[in-house]
Amino acid sequence: MASERSALFIFFGGTGDLAYRKLYPSLFNLYQKGTLREKFAVVGTARDKLTDEKFRERVQKSIGSDSKEAEKFISHFYYEAHDVTDKAHYSVLKERAVELDKKYKLQGNQIFYLSMAPNFFGTVAGYLRSEGLVNDKGFSRLVIEKPFGRDYDSAKALNEALAQSFDEEQIFRIDHYLGKEMIQNIEALRFGNTIIESLWNNRYIDNIQVTLSEKLGVEERASYYDKSGALRDMVQNHIMQIVSLLAMEQPVAFTDSDIRAEKVKALRSLRVYNVAEAATNFVRGQYDAGGKINPYREEDNVPADSNTETFVAGKLMFDNYRWSGTPFYIRTGKVLADKFTRVDVVFKKPLVDIFSFPGSSTSKPLDTNVLTLYIEPKAGFALKINAKNNDQGFQTAPVTMEYFVDPEDSKKTPEPYERLLHDALKGDGTNFSSWQEVSYAWKFVDQIRKVWDLQQPNFPNYTPGSMGPAAADELIERDHRQWVYRLNK
Repeated sequence: MASERSALFIFFGGTGDLAYRKLYPSLFNLYQKGTLREKFAVVGTARDKLTDEKFRERVQKSIGSDSKEAEKFISHFYYEAHDVTDKAHYSVLKERAVELDKKYKLQGNQIFYLSMAPNFFGTVAGYLRSEGLVNDKGFSRLVIEKPFGRDYDSAKALNEALAQSFDEEQIFRIDHYLGKEMIQNIEALRFGNTIIESLWNNRYIDNIQVTLSEKLGVEERASYYDKSGALRDMVQNHIMQIVSLLAMEQPVAFTDSDIRAEKVKALRSLRVYNVAEAATNFVRGQYDAGGKINPYREEDNVPADSNTETFVAGKLMFDNYRWSGTPFYIRTGKVLADKFTRVDVVFKKPLVDIFSFPGSSTSKPLDTNVLTLYIEPKAGFALKINAKNNDQGFQTAPVTMEYFVDPEDSKKTPEPYERLLHDALKGDGTNFSSWQEVSYAWKFVDQIRKVWDLQQPNFPNYTPGSMGPAAADELIERDHRQWVYRLNK
């Protein structure tokens, strides 16, 4: 059985899509598993005028259950109409918090979840402290959604605003990719297996590829996306977090402080490109029309002359002993061939291929060994190795050893937000982004953005259903390599 935790959750933006679609169902999962039972309460806040009863009806609809257990769960939910910019409203919120703390014996434990525009983060944090909602009786933790700024300067200003009210260990910057089962498995794969970790360096690995492919377009997020683009929306956070887990050194212990320290070291060694390097090592794209897909520039709420990128591919280099000379290739984009996330670790070939006989018409060079981590939609590993085939003579052929999580087991796997809410309850920051991680990621990405803002792109430049513009293939082929996942394979 799970250990029961006690806390008051206050959700700012509590009637938003994320809250109903992800957060409340995740809390219900924790309730069903015993992490939450009697000693918890939830307050949703937003500008909407709702009664507790009406709010509970919406929550019940979002969790998709009318069982007795669900009824008991939603009885812990309350609502406060709230203007985050109005100081007086925080006094009302504090009265409700004190009342619920006493009613449910919460011991002063509080989690403030900010699911709203980031320009309000500092305002909310400041009032939570000044109006006495942050107390010293139990724990007070602040969970914030991305985007955390839109460049280094804005992120730094935001962090300084939060730091006036909360200590760094109280701030949980959520990145739902870090809650995914196979992302967390990167650490188990590397540090739990000598056979893997002993080869995890530039002596044996030729390159590492990270692909986050999306099949859908911008849809209803167009107004937000056009101000962000793929570089800010996907690379600065999700991809940089995955890359840091792949590149980090082994931590002293499996604790949040030790893991974060090693991720920061890795990001510190990431080469920040100058203008010429940025222009050479990163490419961007914007989708055109294809099938039932409109060109990006004809999507609702997108300007007809928009230069926002919907695709990014790039080459990252780490200047440290482990990875010097080994490139990390990344790519992500909208309306690509399929929806999936994967990591391909490409090993070096033997220095001498004794099986490729000169002048032979039947022999062929050895295939490259590749370790693939399937993140989503299926979860598992695959290792491609060379072996002798069954034909007459002696010829090698690639064979693949695979492991995939059983579909029945997948149903039991916690959703990312469920994992991360559980970690926030425990005070475990392992799978949340620290300020130092965020800052180094922004410093790297800002250089790319700065170069792109000086250039006029030739958009649109790729077709829906492809794997991006031709320049993405040219980027890696220039280094005499190729993407492991490719459509013409």
